[in-house]
Amino acid sequence: MAMNISENSKNGFKMHEHTETNGKLNGNHGSKNLPSEECHNSNGTTKANHLNNVAKNFSQGQKDILRLIGQHLRSLGLNKTTESLMNESGCMLEHPTASNFRNLIMNGKWQEAEAALESLKSFIDDSSDFTKMKFLILEQKYLECLEDSQIMEALKCLRDELAPLKFNTERLHELSSFLMCTDQNNLKILSNWAGKNDISRKILMDKLQTFLPPNIMLPPHRLETLLNQAVEYQCEQCPYHNYKDKFHIDDWSFLRDHICSKDDFPSICIQVYNDHCDEVWYCKFSNNGKLLATGSKDGCLIIWDVDPDTYKLTINKTYDEHTHGASVVVWSPDDQYLIVCGTEDCSEIWIWDIENKVLKKRINNNHDDSIITAAWMPDGQAFVCGGTKGHFYYCDIDGTIKETWEGVRVRCLQTLPDGQALCADTLKRIRSYNFKELTDSNLIQEDFQIVSFTLNKAGTQLLVSAAAQGIHLWDVKDKMLIRRFQGSVQNTYMNYATFGGADEIYIASGSEDNKVYVWNIKKEHPIAVLEGHTRNVTCVTWNPELPGMIVSASDDGTIRVWGPKNKFSLDSNGFQSEPECMNGFSSTRTDRSTPV
Repeated sequence: MAMNISENSKNGFKMHEHTETNGKLNGNHGSKNLPSEECHNSNGTTKANHLNNVAKNFSQGQKDILRLIGQHLRSLGLNKTTESLMNESGCMLEHPTASNFRNLIMNGKWQEAEAALESLKSFIDDSSDFTKMKFLILEQKYLECLEDSQIMEALKCLRDELAPLKFNTERLHELSSFLMCTDQNNLKILSNWAGKNDISRKILMDKLQTFLPPNIMLPPHRLETLLNQAVEYQCEQCPYHNYKDKFHIDDWSFLRDHICSKDDFPSICIQVYNDHCDEVWYCKFSNNGKLLATGSKDGCLIIWDVDPDTYKLTINKTYDEHTHGASVVVWSPDDQYLIVCGTEDCSEIWIWDIENKVLKKRINNNHDDSIITAAWMPDGQAFVCGGTKGHFYYCDIDGTIKETWEGVRVRCLQTLPDGQALCADTLKRIRSYNFKELTDSNLIQEDFQIVSFTLNKAGTQLLVSAAAQGIHLWDVKDKMLIRRFQGSVQNTYMNYATFGGADEIYIASGSEDNKVYVWNIKKEHPIAVLEGHTRNVTCVTWNPELPGMIVSASDDGTIRVWGPKNKFSLDSNGFQSEPECMNGFSSTRTDRSTPV
């Protein structure tokens, strides 16, 4: 009985189908004649039994689904169920030659497996892929010979079979070094190999499957791959999905669409703190999320400890030497140091050693200076600082000026991972400056004055707060405006927005209407509006390690902690209490999230 495979084009793949006519398989793709008693389908059923079933008129999509189900059932060890499904449906799980190839690999019959690979060669489009497959098979054979202490057989495989392939010379040299291994454990450790067993052979088979077209042999774990993609898509579409850990299909229900409750999103005011005596201008979590720094018009810098379980804050240390106020605070990459800048009237900056709770350096280079912003270099050994009077400095960690860029009226600074400094100036633009090569270039141009901007961790996106415009998202590499976020009010006052949440997929910003706005980075309209402050919200920071924790600072003299509903404190009767105002003042009853 001759087996033929027809070749058609569908969805960009070559589709090989078999049809039944009068008990025979027909087609036009050449293959070797196989005796009927030796022709088996992939799940061990003989071709004769297979042909006794009534052919089903399934669409190609239905056939694909049946094959995916069959593959998954087989991976669960339900071989009889797989056999029954394939028999009843009249489908073929995989090409018989491919099925034989799998069995030979799993049984370690390497010579026969190489012969089977040759019979599959016509289905492999790229000749280099065929060489890769052969190399992988011989590599497994070589390692198993070494484990069995068959040194001469291993050497013969290396010299006469692997080497003539002239493929992956670096790996070939690495394999030859394993001849010196003294025992099996040493071999497994050095080669990062599971040993001569079903595990390593299954890993090998998974690699080999990727080179074969899916109509001949399905890619490994194809159904699980598709389901994981569905899970990822639903998580991306969920407006409140704010989890750092990825969900796995074993922990997922496919019986209904996924949607997170807004109660799990940071939209409830948990605590209100008014330990500052005046307007709070800035707030920023440390890079490890364990500390919070807040700066105020009262001249105080307060360092807070963060409780990761309750999201409550306790004062770690207060630094009160900033005579012009603490308008900007910048953590060093290792969180040991903190730079504090004042207002435009201030010519000084302070470098605090947070770890040892002492002043490291107070810098006042020139009484005519105006230093209102700073940013650390990625290595934490230098920083840049500047102001609107045209002073722009590159300094080492001790505050010694190494380079000066004249005539740049600086409004805000950030640094890229490659060490370039990004500077927003008074000409409504952001430019990049390379202090090592002393070169600069234009990055983005806004139509309105840039109040502030911030970078995401990867340095790929910019979040710009533009006067009279609100919040804009820019792509750093392509220098393109991605999105304008709607809702917040930005006219007169300073405002510092932030990336945040799991994988920084959210954006939060204060507003002159006394609210905090939160957006999904892919949507221009807010998903939450947090109410409670009574004056302009100047700054918002999102904890980098606790996706459910947001802190906002306001001209009303308070900082507020926002979190999910389960972090909201309970009173003695087990009822949810109003947020506690932590300095003897009662809290308002307007601490809520407005549905949007």
